[in-house]
Amino acid sequence: MDELVRSAIAHWGPRFTTNGVTAADFARITAGIERWDDWCRVWSAEGAAHESLGREALAEGRSRSAGEHLARAAVHHHFAKFVFVADPEQMRAAHARAVSCLTDALPHLDPPGRRLEIAFEGSHLVAVVRVPRGEGPHPVVLMLPGLDSAKEELGSTEQTFLDRGMATVTLDGPGQGEAEYALPLRGDWAPVAEVAWEAIGTQPDLDRDRLAVWGVSLGGYYAPRVAAALGDRVSACVSLAGPFNFGEHWSSLPQLTRDTLRVRSGSVDDEEARRRALELDLSEAAAHLVAPLLIVFGRQDRLIPWEDAVRMRDAVAGPVTLLLLEDGNHGCANVAPQHRPTTADWLAARLLGAPEPRIASYTTGATTDPTADLTTDLTAATKAG
Repeated sequence: MDELVRSAIAHWGPRFTTNGVTAADFARITAGIERWDDWCRVWSAEGAAHESLGREALAEGRSRSAGEHLARAAVHHHFAKFVFVADPEQMRAAHARAVSCLTDALPHLDPPGRRLEIAFEGSHLVAVVRVPRGEGPHPVVLMLPGLDSAKEELGSTEQTFLDRGMATVTLDGPGQGEAEYALPLRGDWAPVAEVAWEAIGTQPDLDRDRLAVWGVSLGGYYAPRVAAALGDRVSACVSLAGPFNFGEHWSSLPQLTRDTLRVRSGSVDDEEARRRALELDLSEAAAHLVAPLLIVFGRQDRLIPWEDAVRMRDAVAGPVTLLLLEDGNHGCANVAPQHRPTTADWLAARLLGAPEPRIASYTTGATTDPTADLTTDLTAATKAG
């Protein structure tokens, strides 16, 4: 097994199994991949197998099963291409299958979804809109993926919000998903925030006066940028594993991550990519973030140091709560039950008036870290605005 395959398995295993790939499938599929050159092909073949089950279910009128199979196929195709930037042709083919599978799954999900295309700077952005059962308009969570994630990956997170009565709008922004080929990754998301705000306002079943923004990984940087740009138009914001300044960690990032940012930022080489990464900086925007902010971070994050969460907490203008999970990895995918329900309840409290969750730390084992008081009881890590 070559180093890139080992790196992908080590960094992203829990993320795959939390977002739609079974643990048994992940172990079986990755055990058969020895060279990175084979990654996309093998995962695409698995995606095709699930897609075949979905198409067969559709033909037989088993629509619910069809939606489940096709959504799972989309996840497999997505993970075939997610950082496979060394072979753009193969990557784009896998991506096309992911988009097609999710698009065909949407009417058959519970609740169903629909595509929303948003004109932006001579091109367009694509979002998936899902609305909970019951009479609307519904409060809405704008969901933002990261550097290598996309809307096809976030279905399981959407469900936690939908189950609590909140609609979701999951957006591929510049440099992400369907927009990654025409629109490069960018640090300034104020223009994206405005077009998303306008687009949500065109949907009669969405209540943009009750709007939250959620983002994971680099999306955990974008979400505060959107909330800062929209000011008091945003009711709440969640940053999951978001960097304070992405470029400051350039030298410690995995090679696959650096290569992905280079391609999706349109950079010609590693040094230009590093400079672009330094533009992903919250230093100035944080002072304009007035909405209540929940920061979720893992102390064992190997991509972004947990100290970035503390920097974000201390820099923003509004009220902020930090949930720092002692055993959490990047994105806290390995401890999802310890934060996903709490995050959804925290947003429901702000958008729906639901009961307020007590934000407490989840610690296994003692720590000798001199800043351990940050995780002792995170109600004490809440800063009032």
